[in-house]
Amino acid sequence: MIDLLKAVAAQLIVLHHLAFYGPMSDVVATAAPQLIEWLSRQGRLAVQVFLVVGGFLAARQLAPEGRLALRGPPWAAMRDRYLRLVLPYAAMLVFVLACAALARRWLDHPSVPAAADGWDLLAHLLLLQDLLDVDALSAGVWYVAIDFQLFVMFLGLLWIAARAESRFGPGRSPAVVATTALVLASLLHFNRDAGWDEAAPYFFGAYGAGALAAWWIATPGRLLSPRLATVLLLGSALALVIDYRPRIALAAAVALAIAIAAPRAQVLQGRAWAAIDALSRVSYSLFLVHFGVCLVVNAVFVRFLPATVWVQGLGLLVAWAASVATAALFHRWIELPALAWVAARPGRATSALRA
Repeated sequence: MIDLLKAVAAQLIVLHHLAFYGPMSDVVATAAPQLIEWLSRQGRLAVQVFLVVGGFLAARQLAPEGRLALRGPPWAAMRDRYLRLVLPYAAMLVFVLACAALARRWLDHPSVPAAADGWDLLAHLLLLQDLLDVDALSAGVWYVAIDFQLFVMFLGLLWIAARAESRFGPGRSPAVVATTALVLASLLHFNRDAGWDEAAPYFFGAYGAGALAAWWIATPGRLLSPRLATVLLLGSALALVIDYRPRIALAAAVALAIAIAAPRAQVLQGRAWAAIDALSRVSYSLFLVHFGVCLVVNAVFVRFLPATVWVQGLGLLVAWAASVATAALFHRWIELPALAWVAARPGRATSALRA
């Protein structure tokens, strides 16, 4: 199920950016306005799936039974996470800058990022571009920064809970209680204030829900007691009654679906599931490279081909397919070697269960 969620969400993100940034989609919108409008406005909700899945996998990696299970210092886990994210991400920046330079020769459009200077690159490599008000060099790079912030926040919460438990004695899973409290704080306060949308607390409602789903599955009824689960469900419902947000409703539905379906999961076989598995594996690479590919395809189709609905619609399909193909190559030659290098480093933080 996790593979299916990642595969579908990644494709929706590509289609969302194709619809949102144009200009091919501007032509197609004259014939299919509702489709382009839906992808442009609602397609971005797929990010909520990645937030929930990210929290689920982080909990399985860091605290599979509701308590921090690292065999190394927390800073080493933060370093490893940063390297796992940033090594492929740095290669993506080079790729996207090259694609943007090529696209600028043929296309004058707001979707084409300006040439970057050293400060722009440094801010992106430190994952601080939004906090420093630096213009994004690629679509979706904000998510990589938020993913790292969420991981660090969650790891810090787990570490504090572990220290408290070692000092005051075993309690009723303080990490689970603290995570639930922070999820409710995010849903009821931080996520309702757009001023927080560049920082982890804004997104922790979805991320923490994924972590709680992982713990519910790992130890049914022991870590996430019915009383605590009731508080969480009522708090989530209250958050939606006070301020209904489709993104929060979707995140809650995904977390609930994982918690219900995962214990009944089976290993599915066949060509369709093999394709889903492959698309899931390259989802991060697809997230990284698709914008550069889409820039070049947009530039080529707009500059050299007729501005008809059928031709530009074909361009959207070509950009989509080329993005997936490029992601597969990027995953094979960039992402996998980078992950292998991180895994082979001495002093790497490990956990009882690798996600």
